[in-house]
Amino acid sequence: MRRALLVLVLIAAVVTPSCSVRKYTIKQMGGALANSSGTFSSDNDPELVRAAVPFSLKLMEALLEQTPNDPNLLLAAASGFTQYAYGFVQMDAYEMASHDRAVAAALRDRAAKLYLRARDYGLRGLSIKHPNFRAELKANPKQAVQQLTTKQVPVIYWTAIAWAGAFSVSRDMFMLPQIPQFEALIRRALELNESYGDGALHTFMIAFDMVSPTVHGDRIALAKQEYERTLELSKGHQAGPYVSYAENVLAKGADRAAYEAVLRQALKVDVNAEPQHRLENLLMQRRARWLLSQKQP
Repeated sequence: MRRALLVLVLIAAVVTPSCSVRKYTIKQMGGALANSSGTFSSDNDPELVRAAVPFSLKLMEALLEQTPNDPNLLLAAASGFTQYAYGFVQMDAYEMASHDRAVAAALRDRAAKLYLRARDYGLRGLSIKHPNFRAELKANPKQAVQQLTTKQVPVIYWTAIAWAGAFSVSRDMFMLPQIPQFEALIRRALELNESYGDGALHTFMIAFDMVSPTVHGDRIALAKQEYERTLELSKGHQAGPYVSYAENVLAKGADRAAYEAVLRQALKVDVNAEPQHRLENLLMQRRARWLLSQKQP
């Protein structure tokens, strides 16, 4: 019913002769879509969400053609494409890798394109108040991000995550020079609001500390600090930190028992304890089960 209603509203917005009524309709529609992420994030059926999200994402893009500088829609598009790319494309690529390398490669390529689309929406959102932001970020990342504020942390986060995701799945060495840009974004978000997303920023840093060419010193110790901090901020109610720590840190060691123990902690997370993280927890528990099923980390 929601999908049918959205289609009817969109058609009305397109055919309506009055410019002011059309703009109002599009604005209302955009607001409803931008605020719909909670419906998806609390859902207990990942496959239902897999089928529904593409329609919502394309509808967002249709509305952005009419209102290209809507900050809420740009944030929703950045976060929506990022989450879809990871939860329903990149994860599939992981699981297909040992069975069909060609299919896995095609899925990674698709995920990279989705991530880059998300990144571009995020950069557009950041450029609303800072028109030259993209060029400034490329020229001097650390200086450019200083103009960003706490209110912008959500779009900063999703832009950086999408950018890093594209790099991780594309394996494109031409993206190496771009690392300082998304690193500057994520570190600025940490400065402004380290608790955003109940520790989501620190969860990202677990993996980043282990692979970034800009990080020096004891990588494992740094990643462990991020892991402990994100567990503190999430109060142990999220499966993601456990999976990230096991996959990116413990998998590189020889202690299989410790690796499996942390993944089992992810499976113990009550997905109903915090409904706003239910879908994310279900997806991460799927990842934990798959990792446990593999003979080698």
